[in-house]
Amino acid sequence: MTDIGKMLIILGIILVVVGCVIHFGGKIIPFGKLPGDINVVGENSSFHFPIMTCIIVSVVLSVIANLFFR
Repeated sequence: MTDIGKMLIILGIILVVVGCVIHFGGKIIPFGKLPGDINVVGENSSFHFPIMTCIIVSVVLSVIANLFFR
């Protein structure tokens, strides 16, 4: 049972850090508005795909996962 407790604590810390980055990070790094994000606006519709934001988030999460789970 102690392994589950440790895992829940680590998951909680990760969620708090991600929440702070999302809340305060929009002022520092404009998520969704980076160069390479696709934004097409038509007359009646719009399409937004933040590909560079997805790549950056993926790299950061991979680095964090490698640090914690080695």
